[in-house]
Amino acid sequence: MTARACIFGEVLFDHFPDGRRVLGGAPFNVAWNLAALGADPLLVSRVGTDADGDSVRVAMRVWGLDTAGLQNGPGEHTGQVRIQFEDGEPAYDIVRPVAWDAIEKAELPPRCGLLYHGSLALRSAPSRDSLMALRAAGPQTVFVDVNLRDPWWEPEAVTGLLDGAHWAKFNEDELERLAPPGESPEERARAAIERHGLQALLLTGGERGARLFTADGETLEARPQRQVEVVDTVGAGDAFAAVVMLGILRDWPLQTCLDRAQAFASAVVGQRGATVRDTGFYAPFATAWNDR
Repeated sequence: MTARACIFGEVLFDHFPDGRRVLGGAPFNVAWNLAALGADPLLVSRVGTDADGDSVRVAMRVWGLDTAGLQNGPGEHTGQVRIQFEDGEPAYDIVRPVAWDAIEKAELPPRCGLLYHGSLALRSAPSRDSLMALRAAGPQTVFVDVNLRDPWWEPEAVTGLLDGAHWAKFNEDELERLAPPGESPEERARAAIERHGLQALLLTGGERGARLFTADGETLEARPQRQVEVVDTVGAGDAFAAVVMLGILRDWPLQTCLDRAQAFASAVVGQRGATVRDTGFYAPFATAWNDR
């Protein structure tokens, strides 16, 4: 029986000046994609007893996502990011405090072989303590998606999360900020693997594709196979991470993980929003990758 992925962290709505709101948050996006691709993830997060919280729970149930790990915080506000545009450029206010700042301790369910988390939800002590309790429970694989969001991170805290992790995902800017010195991204990636005892480090580079560095010295690479019209890059990294995690759970060869993650992320950037709500979008991937 295939192990489950447990996803820890924020779920929120992006609120736009015109009144639109878009459901997201990197952990939520990862869980959403995994469910659509045939996995059975458990999202451990927290929402308020407000209209946004009700909307999150309804969306998860409609999509077939397990809500057992979604906590309710009476009187708390569901996560929000208020977006304003200044000279055409977006500015983000990640509201604090919100419900996911107070995620309570939970138990890993049976078959939880992989624990995913980022760094944003760890800006508060209650959620940070709850995550460390989950990590102490000893999942087979800990996958850290660095996901830096200013001003809600500190270098020492984030690099500390890499100690004891097995996989880590960085984009090029995050590697530059956090990895040990080196004359090239590869040198820095390998220094990070050695410093933190990682099994593998993923480095995403947008239209340049992605590279995977392993503890045994292997370097793998995947590039987009075709030119795609980019509609929205939000959530591309989350899509990439979800497929790599699916491959870990299903024991795909590493090059297969990388190639499939790149293909899926390339498709996602052609869609509007980080969470595609059309099951038909996912069907070809889920069918092609079923047990293979």
